[in-house]
Parts: sequence; structure tokens; C-alpha cells
Amino acid sequence: MGMTDPIADMLTRIRNAARARHESVDVPWSRTKEEILRVLVAEGYLQEFKRTKAKERAGEELRIQLRFDKENQPVVSGLRRVSRPSLRVYVGFKEIPPIRRGLGINILSTPKGIMVDREAMKAKVGGELICSVW
Repeated sequence: MGMTDPIADMLTRIRNAARARHESVDVPWSRTKEEILRVLVAEGYLQEFKRTKAKERAGEELRIQLRFDKENQPVVSGLRRVSRPSLRVYVGFKEIPPIRRGLGINILSTPKGIMVDREAMKAKVGGELICSVW
């Protein structure tokens, strides 16, 4: 049986691995997940990610290297899935909510691709609010 929400699964794997102080975590590959990870790496929440061949099953995986600070605390302190398959959340560029008074980011799926909230506001495009990270 297929997975209902693979993006929420990826965010949960990252959250759990960060809390358990794992250096890396593997998730099944998809183009959307790769673009979300590209944004998280560019914003400094993750160290890097690589696309690799899956060991146990067919297909490909993304190996995500988590990032920790000097006290070995994860840089990602919170991840929350906003728009889900059962309740999609769309916002215009003027309605994008701030996260932790500007200390976090929203990731949006826009007509110009997946991007962070301040880039979407600068480009004056709205879209589906995928997740919030702080």
C-alpha cells in the first residue's frame, strides 16, 4: 500500500533523526522532496543531501546530512507540515504568515517552483504552503 503523505513522512524522519542526534537519515527519492531539501540546505537548516541507489528496494533514496551547532544541538528545532492531502492551504504573497517572528521560514510550492517565503514575497507569487521550519 502506498504512502498517503510522503512529504510529511520525510519531515518526520528528519525531526526524529535530529532529536536522536543521528548524523544522517535516508528517505525515498522524489523530485518534490529533493527541491524541499535544496531549500533547507540553502537556508542553512541541513548540511547537505545526496541522491543514492536504494539498498533494500528498487528506486533511489536521498541521504540527508543533518546539521548541529557547537553544543551538539540540532539546527532544526521544529518542522511542521502545513498543507496536507486532506486540507490544502494556499496563500497569496500578502498572506504568508511569519514564523517565530521572522526566525523561521515557510516553504511554498509556487508557479515559479518551490521556494522560501521571502523569495515568494519578493517575486510577488503565492502558492501552496508546504511546511514551516524553525
